[in-house]
Amino acid sequence: MKNIDQIFNLACPASPIYYQKDPISTLKTCFHGTENILDLAAEKNARILHTSTSEVYGDPQVHPQPESYWGYVNPFGARSCYDEGKRVAEALCYAYQAKYQGMEIRIARIFNTYGPRMSYSDGRVVSSFIGDALAGKEIKITGDGTATRSFQYITDCVEGLYRLMNSDYALPVNIGNPGEFTIREFADIVVDMIAEIGKPRVPIIYLPRPSDDPNTRQPDITRAKEVLDWEPTVALKEGLKNTVEWHLKQSI
Repeated sequence: MKNIDQIFNLACPASPIYYQKDPISTLKTCFHGTENILDLAAEKNARILHTSTSEVYGDPQVHPQPESYWGYVNPFGARSCYDEGKRVAEALCYAYQAKYQGMEIRIARIFNTYGPRMSYSDGRVVSSFIGDALAGKEIKITGDGTATRSFQYITDCVEGLYRLMNSDYALPVNIGNPGEFTIREFADIVVDMIAEIGKPRVPIIYLPRPSDDPNTRQPDITRAKEVLDWEPTVALKEGLKNTVEWHLKQSI
């Protein structure tokens, strides 16, 4: 590779099932993988966009979460390989920026993103709920259903990343949809949507909540609006409709 202008670093498992399966590998991906990409960016004088995550905020005590919030993270809990891995990757990016004066760093903190091509078995709430409902299985909520999440459709996320990469802004930026839903509300939406296409209504059951599972999640996107002129445009039900249609095609 001779000429490189931009590098998007998106390499890391995002599903708790996958990243907890091998926490050491996850941490190495976050640190050494980012280190390798930063070395390449320094060598080629390329701009790098590192995709961080809303998980850097941990189980937040500030709501919604602005980029100025430092987070509330368990450094050695079940999710720490991902949460702390992403946090140290951010620190590494800015350490390189300090060492190589003028190195161009962009940091995107992505909130729950969904859409077609998500694996049914990856354990994330959108694909799990849709896959189970289409298969006629009960939807499984971990916890009492009052925890909240904010879901953004993939095209909105990609547009945000593109704008950030091509901006002059070097501090972290939240890329997410501020619409906030409880997990129970989201499960009801999925059940209703699957029923509308002629599938049986499935029951919703509750299972024990995993350790360190965040209670709330909602991005403050004031910074993204101001510096990127960006905000999500795809409503939850519209994005879910596209996602459900894709999953239906896979089962035919």
